[in-house]
Amino acid sequence: MFAGKTQTTAWAYAPLYETTLFAASPIPQFGLAAIALSFAVCIVAWCLKRVPIDLGFAGAVIAFGIAMNGIALPQVFPVFIAAGALILTIAVLQDTFRMAFRDELTGLPSRRELNERMMGLGRRYTIAMVDVDRFKNFNDTHGHDLGDQVLKMVAAKLADVGGGGKAYRYGGEEFTVLFPGKRLDAAVPHLEALRKQVVDYKLALRAATRPEKTQSVKRQRGAFRASKSVSVTISIGVAQRNDKLATPDNVIKAADKALYRAKRGGRNQVSR
Repeated sequence: MFAGKTQTTAWAYAPLYETTLFAASPIPQFGLAAIALSFAVCIVAWCLKRVPIDLGFAGAVIAFGIAMNGIALPQVFPVFIAAGALILTIAVLQDTFRMAFRDELTGLPSRRELNERMMGLGRRYTIAMVDVDRFKNFNDTHGHDLGDQVLKMVAAKLADVGGGGKAYRYGGEEFTVLFPGKRLDAAVPHLEALRKQVVDYKLALRAATRPEKTQSVKRQRGAFRASKSVSVTISIGVAQRNDKLATPDNVIKAADKALYRAKRGGRNQVSR
């Protein structure tokens, strides 16, 4: 039994590459390689997903490596292990906040964050309610995958709305744009520009059939990339705070009524 452990230990501490570069480190080359690989995997995951927990894992791996490298020095190991645990704790809290206050599909702030923001508004603000027209029919016709792409596209346009507006996903295919410190007349031109940007955007639909062979793909790439394109429209209702609409909830209700007027009026328009 002990002979097996001795052989395993000797294998673990055997150098992977003959060099004096890491001779002073108590960590075997196998362990250094494992730490470096773990760090690289965490960084790649963070670059792909931009999730705080992945960056936290990367920081914890570095802290663990420093702790193990200084294991023979007084207080180095416990200090850096504690630092790694603290980094992970902060990352988990950030990830929890992200999941609670960010919409996973669109990346926009969620309705929960909107509710938090509305608690600190002053006496001058405008709120717009935005809805994707005939979204259920679009989903039924083209499928939920393309429907998700529509929501992402609309969210991207909303995120770039001018006039100091801040966009939130309210729920389903409905969004909210908050204009702190802005009157209705100042916000409407930016909402009109947003409406036009959405209707002018063309979503490509892939052809139903694709060539089976790789060589055919190269020859016909331009032919089957998109058989046709579609566009969507949005309806917008907007209202501002005044003496009659003294609370954010009342302003949202008024914006909702204006949104219904836009729907009844033919959609693809901004209604006050």
